[in-house]
Amino acid sequence: MTERLTNQDISALLTLMSVARTEITNTELDELTGIRITGDVLKRLNAQELVKSTRTGNKPYVHVLTEKGWTRCRYEFTAERPTRPGYFGYAFYALLKGLDGFLDREHRALKDMFQSVGASHDLETRIRTAYGKLARESRDWVRLAELRPLLNGVDRGDVDCVLKAMSRAKQAHLAPDPDRKSVTSDDRAAAVRFGGEDNHLITIEPS
Repeated sequence: MTERLTNQDISALLTLMSVARTEITNTELDELTGIRITGDVLKRLNAQELVKSTRTGNKPYVHVLTEKGWTRCRYEFTAERPTRPGYFGYAFYALLKGLDGFLDREHRALKDMFQSVGASHDLETRIRTAYGKLARESRDWVRLAELRPLLNGVDRGDVDCVLKAMSRAKQAHLAPDPDRKSVTSDDRAAAVRFGGEDNHLITIEPS
């Protein structure tokens, strides 16, 4: 059952989604959007594990939208519209439903749409660097189970989004291991679900 949130809670969640940062301070959030996550909103979102907020001393809170938070944002795209939301509210929920239809038609994840361009580019560079350390020659096939550890703990969801985007752009190619007997538990854990199957291998086109 989806837990009840206030309109303020939902607004804070969708704002974190839209800025597409791995983490963001209250100060940065305020500068970009005019919103700060504080008080009861902060407490509720953290209690429900939709947002993880940390603070060092008197410095501003740092917020991270969790995987559960991303899932809840996606739910809001088709949630029942609040009563009397006002003109902006009607337009806002109409927009969410339109985005929901786009994501379904294009078979895209929510992160694909809102991931920051700069972050995506930086992560692609890191993936290419890690691939270069493992590939013995150009366009060599590399195991994702060997590539992921070289990314130094980057969020798995972010990595998967970039891998899929690279594959759609024909900059990389993902494939399952044709030798099923050689697939290890590490291979299965590192696989990325794409094209209706679990892919254990990647080859990257030269940039």
